[in-house]
Amino acid sequence: MLVRDAMSTVILVLGPTHTLREAATLMSARRVGAAVILDPDAGGIGILTERDILNSVGLGQDPDTERAHAHTTTDVVFAAPTWTLEEAADAMTHGGFRHLIVLDRGEVAGIVSVRDIIRCWSPARERAPLARAGA
Repeated sequence: MLVRDAMSTVILVLGPTHTLREAATLMSARRVGAAVILDPDAGGIGILTERDILNSVGLGQDPDTERAHAHTTTDVVFAAPTWTLEEAADAMTHGGFRHLIVLDRGEVAGIVSVRDIIRCWSPARERAPLARAGA
């Protein structure tokens, strides 16, 4: 199976001046763990993850004043839609991250997460019922 088969094509795109609270609110509402940050002044495409926001709050920074650009990863590993899920999983494992922005001809085409890959590798119809605690 390929990345294009697993990726989400409806992605959250934010600008560099969004506050972390705004980013967290939008990420929560859309139930996503990462947002693509478009910042032409700082190299173009970056990613802001729930972990970036958590780390900022854990350091005591104010999510109402901290801006996305200060917490965005711009040294991004991009996937191609033609990568296999194994290639994507390998990139995530080696890079220590859970999301890959997918570029197609230089344009953002989607985002693929560890959850997307697991969903494809373990379809619900093939999963056995979960055992209950104490059963």
